Amino acid sequence: MDIELIEMRDFISQYHPFDLLPKEVLDNLPSTMQSSYARKGSVVVEPGKSCKFLYIIRTGGVETLSPDDQLLARLGEGEAFGVHAMLNDCTALNKVVALEDSLFYMLPYEDFERLRAEYTQFAYFFAPLGASRLRDVRSGGATTADSQLDLMSTKAGDMLGRAPITIGPNATIKEAAGLMRDERVSCLLVTENDQLVGIMTDRDLRNRVVANAMDYTLPINEIMTPNPISLDVHNYAFDVLLAMTRANIRHLPIKNGDDVAGVITNTNLVQRQTTSAVYLVGDIYKREDYAGLAEIVANIPKVLLHLVESGASSHNIGHIVTSVSDATTIRLVQLAEQKLGPPPVPYVWCASGSQARHEQTGVGDQDNCIILDDSYDEAKHGEYYKELAKFVCDGLNECGYIYCPGEIMAVTDKWRQPLKTWKRYFSSWIEEPEPKALMHSCIFFDLRPIAGEMGLCEELITLIQAKAQKNSIFRSMMVGNALTHSPPLGFFKNFVLIRGGEHDHQFDLKHTGVVPIVDIARIYALESGIGAVNTYERLMAEKEAKVLSEDGARDLLDSYEFIAITRLEHQASQIRQGIMPDNFMAPDDLSHFERNHLKDAFSVVKTIQSAMASVYNI
Repeated sequence: MDIELIEMRDFISQYHPFDLLPKEVLDNLPSTMQSSYARKGSVVVEPGKSCKFLYIIRTGGVETLSPDDQLLARLGEGEAFGVHAMLNDCTALNKVVALEDSLFYMLPYEDFERLRAEYTQFAYFFAPLGASRLRDVRSGGATTADSQLDLMSTKAGDMLGRAPITIGPNATIKEAAGLMRDERVSCLLVTENDQLVGIMTDRDLRNRVVANAMDYTLPINEIMTPNPISLDVHNYAFDVLLAMTRANIRHLPIKNGDDVAGVITNTNLVQRQTTSAVYLVGDIYKREDYAGLAEIVANIPKVLLHLVESGASSHNIGHIVTSVSDATTIRLVQLAEQKLGPPPVPYVWCASGSQARHEQTGVGDQDNCIILDDSYDEAKHGEYYKELAKFVCDGLNECGYIYCPGEIMAVTDKWRQPLKTWKRYFSSWIEEPEPKALMHSCIFFDLRPIAGEMGLCEELITLIQAKAQKNSIFRSMMVGNALTHSPPLGFFKNFVLIRGGEHDHQFDLKHTGVVPIVDIARIYALESGIGAVNTYERLMAEKEAKVLSEDGARDLLDSYEFIAITRLEHQASQIRQGIMPDNFMAPDDLSHFERNHLKDAFSVVKTIQSAMASVYNI
């Protein structure tokens, strides 16, 4: 690299967002850039004229004027102009005039667009401004939390702007590169017999072809990524963003069932505004120790507060907050494997309880387990998985997810077993139900794989659903156990409050409010073979399957949302006051309106509990 290019690289690397780009990108970027000089008073950019460069001011300064000569901005060393033009089909909107003799570094439009497509931080810095920002203001302003809700309400299929550009695996690298150029895309989906078999990106062309001087006549199956990660059109944009962040990829294929529907890029997501929760998740994957992870998790109360204040539903809040604990768990598993070496046999780390259901509201205790492949040998492999479980559970505890008081954790030997043992556990619990078995059933029937060989967990869940659906005696026992969680409502619709102790004259919005509905949804899901784990999704599926009547399901969904949101607003209020959030609320803290609606919600739950008791003769 000659001296001029080195100087250019060293200069731009001092300024945002170039300072966030990888070193190898900064090393190569100056070779694509130009430099230009402007005398004081000269017009650098004119309204309505073509502007195909991002200008970075090396020395001097400029001012930006509207077409009617109104001063809009003054810029100096290290600042950039030409952004509005680049985002407007390379047509300048305003006039830029040199305030003094100035030197500019010029980044071509093609490279500007490539950097926006490949690097989230670059795209975010140069996100569209102007009219779109004014629309946000007119609509009340888009907060960070509002963006999270947008991503939780937008489906992946709604973000696909064009039909997928596909190519066969036997096409040559040269043919693929030509197709990408002609279609102006940064990736190709590789299909065979209409099935997705791979993906090829412009990064593959640079890193695998050009850098290694590969023969351009070779087939692209030599350089593509086979069997890429993909999601369905019905997944939410938030899930897409988390998947891309977790896997550190910039292109994610989207399918509609078995058919290829399109591809989502980082740019698609950044243009919808990234979210604070996803930034936390992104930071989690960069942390290398317990302290670094704990620093990120400490932000959850702020995330929760912002979500509540933005009017999010309890379903969305639970999903977003749980994404942070999922990412923390995955990162701890990754760090454990780095420390201990590759796992000797396949395994999956699973969450149970509220994390499994995507219903966490804050940082609580942990419920987890490990399912091991049946090739597991205690004598050969036991120490590895014992150490892995200890590392992850200790790390979760350091992050604030405290050790489970009942020891329902992978670090407990009983909950770190091969698949055949887990199958034996559930068979015993379902076929010979007793109080302790029912307790374990309630915990582990809400099970979700987090990291590892997902198929191990899915095989176990299939067995659980089949056995539970066939065993009415077991379900009857589950109903009896669920009815021990009763809403705090007396015969005359008066609140039944705790007497004495720390929570005198309060009620528990978790165990006597949310949990009874969680129990109802779980039992009906087991009865009907519904695979959903999240309570809201279970109730919706039960409504569709007519396990619950239309009116009953709607009333229960409304009740669940009102109770859950009341609990979350209570916790948000405590966070504002600097108080550790809890689940205990005094009726006096509610308005007359809220008290009456809470009584109505509790009444709905009690009515459905009575109906269940009648059906199961309890």
